[in-house]
Amino acid sequence: MRLEEIINKYRQNLNDTDMVIWKYILNHRAAARHISIHELARDCAVSSTTIVRFAQKLGFDGFGELKAVLKMETPVLTDYSKDVLNDMGEFYDTTWRKLITRNYDDASRLVHESNRIFAFASGLVQENVVQELKRLFFYDGVLIYNVQGRMEMESILRTLTPDDLFIFVSLSGETANAVEFARELQLRDVPVISITQLHDNTLASLSTANLYVSPAQFQLYSADEERTPYKSMMPYFMLVELWYVKYRLYLQQEKEAAAQAAGQAEAASTKG
Repeated sequence: MRLEEIINKYRQNLNDTDMVIWKYILNHRAAARHISIHELARDCAVSSTTIVRFAQKLGFDGFGELKAVLKMETPVLTDYSKDVLNDMGEFYDTTWRKLITRNYDDASRLVHESNRIFAFASGLVQENVVQELKRLFFYDGVLIYNVQGRMEMESILRTLTPDDLFIFVSLSGETANAVEFARELQLRDVPVISITQLHDNTLASLSTANLYVSPAQFQLYSADEERTPYKSMMPYFMLVELWYVKYRLYLQQEKEAAAQAAGQAEAASTKG
């Protein structure tokens, strides 16, 4: 699990001082892999004890274990060589291998157990991801209702219960409408699944289950053109397709487990 995922998991337990420490690590990631606890405390204007407490809030024994996780992480590349097609191929292959090893059971369970499912997209690409999500799960008779705009959100909010499910698809995880609505859902104990870019974000910290992607930038233009690098959003679509397949496998496992339990119960009653 990357440090960003750990931060999102324990975000509710972190105070302003903890976030100062995290922002320093995030902005000086390479240096933080080798920094001492005293140097980090000095640069963040806090005590060494505060650094230790920050690490413990994230589930680590101390700062040394947190730094070990930092050292194990592979830096995320944003600029690539001129062989763009090869770079894209390697990126897609790496992304697929990372996505396929993740556990989707929590998200799949929420979908399976929900009464109604709603989805909100924070942008055009995200809207396309929601449409693909709707298409895939429709094969299993799972209907996902697309919510568009604040007024629809407020209208639906009045009818939502803990038996429903809300899915947010966002790049930054900081879209004002999405964050505000997620807070309202949390107060009503309505489960939330967020699909966001892999970095610490408010939406992920408010969610019951998180699914992450890591888009990449490819330089398609020469330096003198001063053009914005091309960002591939393909990981979003890879994620939802893989999630659907994992969902089908999850249902099959649940069915087999139920059949096995029923068989054992029947065998026990026969012996009795």
